[in-house]
Amino acid sequence: MRIVRDYHFVEAQDRGASAAIGNFDGVHIGHQAVIRQARAAMPDAPLGVLTFEPHPRQVFAPEAPPFRLMGREARASRLAKLGVERLYELPFNAALAALTPRDFAQRVITDGLGLRHVVVGADFCFGKGRAGTVSDLQGFGREMGFGVTVAELVEGEGGQVSSTSIREALSDGRPRDAAAQLGHWHRIEGPVIGGEQRGRELGFPTANMSIDGLHPPRFGVYAVLVDVTEGPHRGTYHGAASIGVRPMFGENRANLETFLFDFKGDLYGTTLSVALVDFLRPEEKFDSLDALIAQMEADCARAREILSAS
Repeated sequence: MRIVRDYHFVEAQDRGASAAIGNFDGVHIGHQAVIRQARAAMPDAPLGVLTFEPHPRQVFAPEAPPFRLMGREARASRLAKLGVERLYELPFNAALAALTPRDFAQRVITDGLGLRHVVVGADFCFGKGRAGTVSDLQGFGREMGFGVTVAELVEGEGGQVSSTSIREALSDGRPRDAAAQLGHWHRIEGPVIGGEQRGRELGFPTANMSIDGLHPPRFGVYAVLVDVTEGPHRGTYHGAASIGVRPMFGENRANLETFLFDFKGDLYGTTLSVALVDFLRPEEKFDSLDALIAQMEADCARAREILSAS
């Protein structure tokens, strides 16, 4: 997959795509449907996705709590797995936000990226003040020479599929409900960072990862599937993970700590993809280290059962 980050300088091979447009946070089943329609609209054209970085909400509401389901690298990885060949990841800044709907269609879609066809959701808005509607986009397409498909919103068992409802499921500790809307396990991806090595001292060495900038799932312990994406230990492992602030040790910066079953090796600096499968229990403070160790052993036993049955 080729990534284009400047619509002013686009090579000939990156023009002429059929592209889905949106933020694609989570790349859920609704997003996947839009991408499939982009492929179906012009099977002979490169399959593209036009998105923005940072997410516009981060620009317009910088003080809001973290809300993203995935970072840019995880999103790119997921899109590549779906067969996307061109990722147009445009910097969302004041200049782009100031473009009128017509200017966006002319300067970005037509002159800049040279898209032949675009697919958007029925609730798509674009341009300064989100003033442009799908009807406006269809009109610009007829005028400027690109096709437009409007995809209907996808309904799941619990109603309309959306990144918002997925966040709610994760906040409630319902990772399987989130997965039903995502079409895949919710994953937290990133490098393993240095920790206090308390897990090692307790007999449960963990790989620590930051969750800064991401929507935090319910704090507690989870059964997880772990992909080690690089290095000599590359592969998929079962494990148990804790998300939270570690109240037993008086720390308050939330992170993710994952214990890989039957694993020996050094993972520092390695990128992991940790899939949340089941919520086991809330985060809690114990009266003693012995009580904590006993609970961790019970957590791991339960996680092994769940993952073996999944």
